[in-house]
Amino acid sequence: MVPSTGAMVGRVTRGGQGDFAKGGTANVPLVGIDCSMPNFLIEKLVSGGQTGADRAALDAAISLGLPHGGWCPKGRRAEDGTIPTCYDLTETPGVSYPVRTEWNVRDSDGTVVFTLGKLATGGSRKTIAIAKRLRKPRLHISRDGGDGACALLRDFIASHGIRVLNIAGSREGKEPGIGAWVEGVLTKVAD
Repeated sequence: MVPSTGAMVGRVTRGGQGDFAKGGTANVPLVGIDCSMPNFLIEKLVSGGQTGADRAALDAAISLGLPHGGWCPKGRRAEDGTIPTCYDLTETPGVSYPVRTEWNVRDSDGTVVFTLGKLATGGSRKTIAIAKRLRKPRLHISRDGGDGACALLRDFIASHGIRVLNIAGSREGKEPGIGAWVEGVLTKVAD
């Protein structure tokens, strides 16, 4: 049950341009957040098609009727085998995940990396580093036990005028439940 006291239940980390460049961590209250976004700016959701956060973005786009796409490794490689063809992804020339990641960051207006744990590790950490190197707006949202991500994501999209949003983050095999959480956040923000 969600506390009705306005207690701090989520932890969100930030990184990007302007105020986001300094990084840091902010506790975001769950109770009382209006996740609706008037004049939703997103025209397309992009991801690499991996299980977890990536695939949740593609599923959210499909359910919201938004165009989706992005780059995926040659052979549509993912931790669960082959990325289903229902996702409109373009294969890179090689099987490397980092190439796919860089091309998705490059071809989008901003990148959001979702993790359940407080720290971005592995591919999530590399995605943030690539976005920083390419001087692209970036946001790391971490959930530990709550969902306080909607307001920060909405503000990130609006403040950077993002039309093409790249979604990255943990694989389902690394952080079980990440996919359902990410799809829920994206759906709430778009409503």
